[in-house]
Amino acid sequence: MFAFRLDARSGVPTFLQLVSQARQAVLLGYLQPGDQLPTVRQVAAELTINPNTVAKAYRELEREGLAAARSGQGTFIQTTIARADPATYARLRHALRRWVHDAHAAGLDHERVAAVMASVLDETVGGEGVA
Repeated sequence: MFAFRLDARSGVPTFLQLVSQARQAVLLGYLQPGDQLPTVRQVAAELTINPNTVAKAYRELEREGLAAARSGQGTFIQTTIARADPATYARLRHALRRWVHDAHAAGLDHERVAAVMASVLDETVGGEGVA
């Protein structure tokens, strides 16, 4: 079953971290239509957070059309997001892992690695600026 995790140092509100992780899991194919998300109670207990925070995240996923609550049954993924084939993801993840390893070996900490990645993403929005 899918499990959420929190990064208390990220500065991102807890409910947005949950939404982002669920969205990413759908994008990467880890969650498929019909898959059940952990219950609000389960997530709240595992992460030691307020159940209202989890409920807020699930409502946002519903608003986005990614999930739907079924009365008395739970919250289920209801759609997919267009994605590349798994082999492409595996190849790209491998290359990115290698790059992150090289960046750390060059002395960049986690925050600087994230900053470099964010700047490259910003430069290449819409496929422009790709070298």
